[in-house]
Amino acid sequence: MKIRGKKNDLPTTSIRTARAARARLAALGDPESAEFSKRYFKTGKGQYGEGDRFRGLSASEMRQIARACADMPLGETLRLLKSPFHEDRLVALLILVRGYSRGDDAARQRIVDAYLANTRYINNWDLVDLSAPNILGAHLERRSRALLATLAQSESLWERRIAIIATQHFIRRGESKDALRVSHMLLDDKQDLIHKAVGWMLREVGARCSRDALRQFLDAHAAVMPRTMLRYSLEHFEPDERAKYMGMRAKASGAARRRK
Repeated sequence: MKIRGKKNDLPTTSIRTARAARARLAALGDPESAEFSKRYFKTGKGQYGEGDRFRGLSASEMRQIARACADMPLGETLRLLKSPFHEDRLVALLILVRGYSRGDDAARQRIVDAYLANTRYINNWDLVDLSAPNILGAHLERRSRALLATLAQSESLWERRIAIIATQHFIRRGESKDALRVSHMLLDDKQDLIHKAVGWMLREVGARCSRDALRQFLDAHAAVMPRTMLRYSLEHFEPDERAKYMGMRAKASGAARRRK
């Protein structure tokens, strides 16, 4: 494996085209790291990241390249987002997040429209998690949040994850209503990545908003929540309370098996 982060490998001038960004990303790639990422992000046949390709860059390298691309036009950023390489798409999303945070209302609307039109390329959990709260969540802070329900009902795993992870923006501001609403919509989801995401946001509701609001949700739904979702949501609870809610689920599961 090559030595990471050598100064002469990193961009020192502005990058304004997708082609130049891809060239820089390719130059920094490391095959051994790329192979590890392929396994970590489940790219095998039938797995959630099936067919994804990796160059093998560190997080710090991608962030430095994204900073060098700060002045990249939106059209070029979208070209980068459509790359078959995971790191290229991540850098494109970092550019969009930065652009949204610094843009005026018109620029922000263009970024959100582009984001929603290209969700097919926001197709792994890390890509969703770094972008959904900071673009879509931030945009909906003072707008109707009905779009979250539409995304939560999507056939796309990634759009459903965007719906719940976007609510992290509200949770950070002490608002739990939308996170709880979307969590309820996703209770029957079959995908483990959704179970983990919902459990994570519920845990954050308890930590940042209201432990009582989380308890009320669990009192109503713990018996039918997927095990992973419930376990994630309980991580900040004391052992006796965790046991109580896991027991509710176990009892309901046992009763369901007996009925069969």
